[in-house]
Amino acid sequence: MDSSIFSLHPSSPLILSLAASCPNSTCSLGLSSPSGSFSFGPRHLDFSSVSRRLMAAPSPAASDNKATTANGGVGNGLFKPKIVNGDYGYVLEDVPHLTDYLPNLPTHSNPLQDNPAYSVVKQYFVDVDDTVPQRIVVHKDSPRGVHFRRAGPRQKVYFDSDEVQACIVTCGGLCPGLNTVIREIVSTLYSMYGVRKVLGIDGGYRGFYARNTIDLTLKVVNDIHKRGGTILGTSRGGHDTKKIVDSIEDRGINQVYIIGGDGTQKGAALIYEEVRRRGLKVVVAGIPKTIDNDIPVIDKSFGFDTAVEEAQRAINAAHVEAESGENGIGLVKLMGRYSGFIAMYATLASRDVDCCLIPESPFFLKGEGGLLEFVEKRLKESGHMVIVVAEGAGQELISETKSMTDASGNKLLQDVGLWLSQNIKDHLKAQKMPINLKYIDPTYMIRAIPSNASDNVYCTLLAQSCVHGAMAGYTGYTSGLVNGRQTYIPFYRIIETQNKVVITDRMWARLLSSTNQPSFMCPKLVAEKRKEMQMATEAQPSGQLMDDGNTGADKKAANKEVRA
Repeated sequence: MDSSIFSLHPSSPLILSLAASCPNSTCSLGLSSPSGSFSFGPRHLDFSSVSRRLMAAPSPAASDNKATTANGGVGNGLFKPKIVNGDYGYVLEDVPHLTDYLPNLPTHSNPLQDNPAYSVVKQYFVDVDDTVPQRIVVHKDSPRGVHFRRAGPRQKVYFDSDEVQACIVTCGGLCPGLNTVIREIVSTLYSMYGVRKVLGIDGGYRGFYARNTIDLTLKVVNDIHKRGGTILGTSRGGHDTKKIVDSIEDRGINQVYIIGGDGTQKGAALIYEEVRRRGLKVVVAGIPKTIDNDIPVIDKSFGFDTAVEEAQRAINAAHVEAESGENGIGLVKLMGRYSGFIAMYATLASRDVDCCLIPESPFFLKGEGGLLEFVEKRLKESGHMVIVVAEGAGQELISETKSMTDASGNKLLQDVGLWLSQNIKDHLKAQKMPINLKYIDPTYMIRAIPSNASDNVYCTLLAQSCVHGAMAGYTGYTSGLVNGRQTYIPFYRIIETQNKVVITDRMWARLLSSTNQPSFMCPKLVAEKRKEMQMATEAQPSGQLMDDGNTGADKKAANKEVRA
């Protein structure tokens, strides 16, 4: 056996398990490592020779691995997360690997070694031990916290170029950048790894078992990044795990790239579990997509920058309309079902907005300190105003709201823009105050456009990182940017919660300072919000970090100062 088959992190679950079973003397494991050997306190693990003992070691899928925890599982919970704990509070939330359940897979040299385009890059390959911290702002005595595996090409790959048959599927709503991601996945597979079999699944998840595939070549995807939407088509719902994996197996697909939001990534996690249960050599990799920027852990989602930029056109139009008429009001509704990031960033970028309403910040209409009183006051002061409202804001105030969902499980929302327009008109009519109100809803215009330059570059990095991980044998992960570095994140971290605007943070305070609007929240409600945050922090399991990277103990200390 070629000892180069195995390349393990010194703190990997398998190493820790074997180290614990060794006597205090030297143990020969037959593993290769750049450094040759690793030391674990009084025990010493020698990697210099090939031993049969490793072959008898049970795979993580068949054993109760002590280096993992049961928290954060997905689907039926058959497979536990790979969590490695180190010194000084170091926690690696690792992603699965094909060798976790197929331990005898051969490796191949990375074709990039012979690629002239990368011959000038110093140390192009990523070290297998490289990790990226989720939290970069720490106190002197803070633990190192959660880390994720750094993305990028590895020296050894687990797929020969000729054996790869990849497929790409897009699910959920449209978002700027979808075609760019598709293009760059195909380009990376073709140009960097010499793959020649890439299929596009037509029409979302149900396309696996209900439609034909599309052959994706460099010629087919050449200029699709200049177009909005997705050339593969998309849909909501239609997920049937068994049928999808049956189709993957029947078609001989061994790399599955899934582009979609949190609901889509939940489906991807189920596909990964079924693939692993069947023992298939199939990589399941995700690229998170949501225009709302509400996916946790990652710095931002692709398409968000484009959405904020395009929203400026609607806000500028509303401002022109408001300024041009007596008591003019420009009302713009932007995307943001549960999170108000687009509305907040578009407002901050514009500087022409007088009031921004988002789902995370409750407001009330009537009475002292209410929204209607503020609108009336601002019109008397300035003669015009611009209001930006996220689509999910104020839903609890709209009595007609019903508990209905779409095919992806998203709650169907009432049109808060129309509702707000009518309430403003009725209130000011009662005050005998004539107004000119213009309501603009640019939702579908924004999400259907091509991505801007910034998002195009970001989509390229996401796609390339995703392919590098698949070729290196990683699976059950999504590719994402964490603190400016590309990483591989386990599915369960992406789908366990949603990213939301924290209205006790500095960014929301900056918005309030920009618009000069009141918070529309009574002191009692502010106190309740702070208490909710504290309770959520204290409810975290030991060693598990919040989305902002603080442990429960650290969070209490951090609450003494306002986070940026």
